[in-house]
Amino acid sequence: MGLWDWLRGKKTETAPPTVVEKGLTKTRQGFWGKIRAFFAGRRSIDAESREEIESLLLSADVGVEATEKILSQLEQRIKQNSSADDGSLLSLLSEVLIPMIERPFTPIEAHPYVILLVGVNGVGKTTTLARLAYKLKSEGKKVLMGAADTFRAAAVEQLRRWSERLDIPLVEKGMGADPGAVAYEAVQRAVREGFDVVLIDTAGRLHTRTPLMQELGKVYRVVGKALPGAPHEVLLVIDATTGQNALRQAEAFMEATHCTGLVLTKLDGTAKGGIAFALVEKTGLPIRFIGVGEGAEDLLPFSAETFVAALLREEPLSHIQ
Repeated sequence: MGLWDWLRGKKTETAPPTVVEKGLTKTRQGFWGKIRAFFAGRRSIDAESREEIESLLLSADVGVEATEKILSQLEQRIKQNSSADDGSLLSLLSEVLIPMIERPFTPIEAHPYVILLVGVNGVGKTTTLARLAYKLKSEGKKVLMGAADTFRAAAVEQLRRWSERLDIPLVEKGMGADPGAVAYEAVQRAVREGFDVVLIDTAGRLHTRTPLMQELGKVYRVVGKALPGAPHEVLLVIDATTGQNALRQAEAFMEATHCTGLVLTKLDGTAKGGIAFALVEKTGLPIRFIGVGEGAEDLLPFSAETFVAALLREEPLSHIQ
């Protein structure tokens, strides 16, 4: 099974742990390495060590709410496993972290399947769209892209280049066009010509710019008029290196439109990585994809189990090619 099956909620293979580990090298060697080292030789958590763990988690951008939940659940599990040694303490931590970051996703059966990508400037939204388009086309799906980011000429041009490079058709009207009109035409064409999936780019906007956020809400509503029930996914793209500011972004975008999932990019560029836990705890949204590098193959369907294993695995990374 491939990406299309995964998008549609069917069980499929995720990326091997080594691929994720390689992309999370900075994170593994940063705060999560300190967390692993802190657990070495410990059998319990007293008041002093609790404060140290709390400080490490907060420094790793895990966030206040998620940190408190992790600590409370970890203490409960330690009490239930009084014979725990230092190895099993890490196992207990893993058992706490996996459900913390795992959320179910129930897809809508639809043809065409419409995906809207939203987020602030510079998070890698357009690149993420192109990678998804490439992966879906590689599986034999008929893919259409829509350039509804009409506020910057460079944005339309960037997607136009991707369209030519990937040989994937693009609906665009140039800078200054009505983004809602672009989105509407893209969905209508997809219905008319039998496309399997439509990926629509939207303007990167600051979450503090109210008029632009209202424009995003309009695009969302227009897509629903073009095809009842659409968009079937609204992916909020977040730059993992932005830390706690990502929480404010998520809150604003969730008010403007009905986000269904998260894409966490640039995880390879941060030594923290805990923002993933903070975002899921705060929003309740599932992480759908993670970006761990620059290549097309470095956008991966998210697996909570693989992600946590990559953070806590103690073996060195020298074996990863």
